[in-house]
Amino acid sequence: MRPRFTRPFLLALAALALVSATVSAAEVRIVRVWPEYRTAGSFTRIAEYFGGKESAPETIIRTRADARAGYYFLTRLESAAATDGAILALEYIVPGDDRARVHFLPVDLPRGSRAFLVGVTGADWPGPKVAPTAWRMRLLAPSGAELAREQSFLWSLPPAEPVATPAG
Repeated sequence: MRPRFTRPFLLALAALALVSATVSAAEVRIVRVWPEYRTAGSFTRIAEYFGGKESAPETIIRTRADARAGYYFLTRLESAAATDGAILALEYIVPGDDRARVHFLPVDLPRGSRAFLVGVTGADWPGPKVAPTAWRMRLLAPSGAELAREQSFLWSLPPAEPVATPAG
């Protein structure tokens, strides 16, 4: 005796397969990145004065855990599923440099929407008056595959060609 599947059951199964294919295609996305310099004092909350630890509504990730001042990229991510062992790859160019600097920062990405405050701090950032010329934030799976990316307008421009000067 073979099982009989009704037409509505098969249509529901097909719809479920289509929805799951759509979700996996857009499983993770970077909603927005807000770059700005922040002083160490901007992180101090009232609880710290009473013996508490640093706390913030965002997950804070720094290149130098012992330094708070630096250039931060407030990054909001949305994910259909939790991803442990993901990596935020932050690439940026500072004025006067022609090469990008890169930091790979491990992160456990929860399901849903979450903000991460990704900071280039301490000796990794040149100072409070410096802003990046261009930047790119990528979210990588534990395998290294790119899941999502966001970048500044200047990052997408081709590198400048050297200007030839006439000899003479």
